[in-house]
Amino acid sequence: MFARWGDLVHRYRFGVLGIVVAGLLALASYGIGIENHLSSSGLEDPTSESARASRIADEAWGRDHESDVVLLVTAPEGKTVDDPELTRTVVARLDRLPRDHPDEIAGINGAYWATETGKGSGPLFATDDRRHAFVLIAIRGDDDTEMVRNYRKVKDDFHIPGVDVQVAGLQPIAGTLTDTLTDDVHRMEVVALPVVAVLLFFVFGGLVAAALPLAIGALTVTGANGIMRIFTNFTEVNSFVTGVVSMIGVGLAIDYGLFIVSRFREELAAGHDTRTAVRRTVSTAGRTVVFSATMIVASLGGLLIFPQGFLKSLAYGAISTVLLAALAAITILPAALGIIGPRVDSLGLSRFRRAKTAAEIENGFWGRTTDWVMRRPLRVAVPIALGLCLLIIPINNLAFGGMSETYLPPDNTTRLAQQHFDELFPKRQPDPLQLIVISEDRAAIGQLYRQVNQAPGLASEFSVPASAPGRTDLYRLRATLADSNDAGPTIEYLRALDVPDGLTLLVGGQPAIQEDSIDTLLDRMPYMIAAVVLVTTLLMFLTFGSLVLPIKAALMSALGLGSTLGILTWIFIDGHGAELLNFTPQPIMSPVLVLIIAIIYGLSTDYEVFLLSRMVEARARGADTTEAIRVGTAHTGGIITAAALILLVVTGAFAFSDLVMMQYIAYGMIAALFIDATLLRMLLVPAVMKLLGDKCWWAPAWMQRIQRKVGLGEPVLYDESQAPDVAPVAVSAGTRT
Repeated sequence: MFARWGDLVHRYRFGVLGIVVAGLLALASYGIGIENHLSSSGLEDPTSESARASRIADEAWGRDHESDVVLLVTAPEGKTVDDPELTRTVVARLDRLPRDHPDEIAGINGAYWATETGKGSGPLFATDDRRHAFVLIAIRGDDDTEMVRNYRKVKDDFHIPGVDVQVAGLQPIAGTLTDTLTDDVHRMEVVALPVVAVLLFFVFGGLVAAALPLAIGALTVTGANGIMRIFTNFTEVNSFVTGVVSMIGVGLAIDYGLFIVSRFREELAAGHDTRTAVRRTVSTAGRTVVFSATMIVASLGGLLIFPQGFLKSLAYGAISTVLLAALAAITILPAALGIIGPRVDSLGLSRFRRAKTAAEIENGFWGRTTDWVMRRPLRVAVPIALGLCLLIIPINNLAFGGMSETYLPPDNTTRLAQQHFDELFPKRQPDPLQLIVISEDRAAIGQLYRQVNQAPGLASEFSVPASAPGRTDLYRLRATLADSNDAGPTIEYLRALDVPDGLTLLVGGQPAIQEDSIDTLLDRMPYMIAAVVLVTTLLMFLTFGSLVLPIKAALMSALGLGSTLGILTWIFIDGHGAELLNFTPQPIMSPVLVLIIAIIYGLSTDYEVFLLSRMVEARARGADTTEAIRVGTAHTGGIITAAALILLVVTGAFAFSDLVMMQYIAYGMIAALFIDATLLRMLLVPAVMKLLGDKCWWAPAWMQRIQRKVGLGEPVLYDESQAPDVAPVAVSAGTRT
């Protein structure tokens, strides 16, 4: 199938190139300005009790805009917020805001000073010494996407000339997080991509060959943005998706391009003409790219098991990116290579450009290293396995948290503003605990009110039950917590209350939403892991015809993933290097951990597929197990290392992010890539496979029959420079020729 596809792409190479590139450019054009269509929502479990409480409250009282934007005003030294000049200046600006921005600002919810649109004013909005006062501003919007977009339009108009104003609140925090992600993507484009271009030049030795993977990376990311822009028409897409799409898209697309171009040059060096080289490249490297992308998609698809919109939007974005990268790799690249032909090595340095023969590759550094490993497999495998197991130990300190301003750097102005406000007004948390009570029995509600105020962890008593407009059976109570990150005992107490028949009590608010989201993630994570392992194991069996190889791959991936999570826990939760990296040690946002697991497991399987495909190819052509391990590792060692290095550079750009969540993903991928591309694939895998011997290729006879019928075996390529009419034959790992 892949051989026929390679012939087809070469035959219609100009048309294929034009159609696919035009399609990706059209998507890229549609994706321009996607940041204006993203939201900060999706962290809640829509099936949870807290989400139900939130929906009921929004329907009855309308969306809560009380803390959209909080302005903290500080009087000059020696004065108070009652100063006449200060009062005139502040009130004039507050009155102007809704008039100047009627489509973005609904009005002033509350302020110390009386304003035209203010719903409340007075001493509750100032500190006792009158040095500080605050203003609550409502941003228009019925959903998070609209609110973030409206805030971005007016964010520069909240500062008042000559007045010390700090801007805090839910929308400034969300807007700052979005802007930080945009800066991260820009940093990658300005810093990482030029470095990647230089690396590719030295890998290939020529500008033409180096430019092809870069072009694929750019088209993939911009095209994926277009697809995500389409998704925003149907569902809310979290702003976090842009960073993930850029990181995965650029890295994977360039990696795929690296594998395709390298194999094409190898086929040309073997004496094949351009048409044959394209067909053989698609039959081997192209086939491997497709199965690699399938494995990664299967891993990322595990995110769809979770109900949170945050994870679903990330899954949509990441899966779209991977599929586009694979599509571009087996259409644009073969078509372009068919047009360019031997000129792929143009504009370069002959010192780096010369393609090595198969014998030179197999007797080179990676071949000699593999020989060294296989002569002492136990002495290599045991220390590496023990060392990786030791790295897993810090996972004991793994803790989960929710989104907050603390994910910004300690010196970020928005974070400092929110912290200053929380210190001065501890009972005015932007997201208090909220109770929704449904009952017409006022006596029962009064009894419940006394009970809920006995809950542990409260910073203040619940507000008096307030009825919904036009209803006599729906009430809302609010209270702030002493520590919103330790809401578990309070929520458990409230949900365990024995309420009278006919009365419904729902615990909601941001602390409950966060707690419910974490519980859902922990409950469903085993199902995700089981599904991903099962699907990837099945796909690897159908690809290689061995049951042992996918089981070994799953164990290797688990070892690499566990050690990576241990490293991340040691850094970001235990706090080692916090000052150097400028972040606050804290529990990690639980959805980000799930995302990290999916990405790292997928990338680990990706490299395993590239490594095993060459081993199985050698095995199918008659090599024994030892020789197949050596040949496969030798042919892929340099390419996997180069691919990992390129991906390290791309993710390294995000390691300098001001957002600790992106640092978590970036350093996680850096650690995983280093462990995977060196310790696991190049050392531990050859050692373990040498110890297993011919058992590597084992599968029950009935499974082998199924695999042969499915027809996913690795192709055997004969030397077509001498026998051009011999077509590739698909075989499985257990087949010997």
